[in-house]
Amino acid sequence: MPEGDTLFRTARALNRALAGKPITGFRSTYPLLTRFHDDTPLTGQFVDRVESRGKWLLIHFSGGATLATHLLMSGSWHIYRPGESWQQARANMRILIENSDYLAVGFRVPVAQMHTPQSLARQHRIPKPSLDLLRPEFDAEAARLRLLACAREEVADVLLHQEVLAGVGNEFKSEICFVTGINPFCRVADLAPQQAASLIAAAQKLIAANVLEDSSDMIVTYKGNRRRTTHQSDPGESLWVYGRKGQPCRRCGEPIRKRIQGPDARVTYWCPRCQPMPDGSDVDG
Repeated sequence: MPEGDTLFRTARALNRALAGKPITGFRSTYPLLTRFHDDTPLTGQFVDRVESRGKWLLIHFSGGATLATHLLMSGSWHIYRPGESWQQARANMRILIENSDYLAVGFRVPVAQMHTPQSLARQHRIPKPSLDLLRPEFDAEAARLRLLACAREEVADVLLHQEVLAGVGNEFKSEICFVTGINPFCRVADLAPQQAASLIAAAQKLIAANVLEDSSDMIVTYKGNRRRTTHQSDPGESLWVYGRKGQPCRRCGEPIRKRIQGPDARVTYWCPRCQPMPDGSDVDG
């Protein structure tokens, strides 16, 4: 599933391609979006701005409507120049927004909602800007308190709660726990006072490092960026633990472990030596 850094870069690229330009075409395979366009044509309007909020992408139109999309596991937004070949089959197109210079194509986007300002404010699934790790409105101290309020839950599960930290996904979850030396299976209640703040700071730092300006996402979004948390230039050494079961820890050499965790059965990677349980017990992996 795309995480907050991917959505931020996608929003940035879409904003460059769409904002301030009159829309010349809009199509969708979703009846509700088509009906909205029939009743309130988007052609002739402008895209005011495109923003990301956690794992949601919001396209704001000059007429006051906002298109909110969530990519889940399969969706993606691509940007093309008119006449350029698409990287996916046209049958996978779910949404298309066109202006004189670019086509923004949402492929296999599973969640797409059109909102008014009022309905957007009432939509609790879409995070407020203050919850998003990449937004200037983000309040680290408030996030620390939200984290600590989940005292009975395991740390890695809480990091995935978008109402606690909007933008953290499964990959960042494991990496955040590793760089802070916190076992992902320990309870929030077992954290030392400074550890909760360390988790928030690490989350901000790791995700922000993956949205630095890069010419590769200036126009197209389908090429993507390889996520990096280790600061190593070698693509094979870009992550500390995620996806590395059985491989030696980059710090201590202990084999990395993998385990399914939480009610949603999400996979977690960790180093048992660098990330011990607070009580010294072991976690099977």
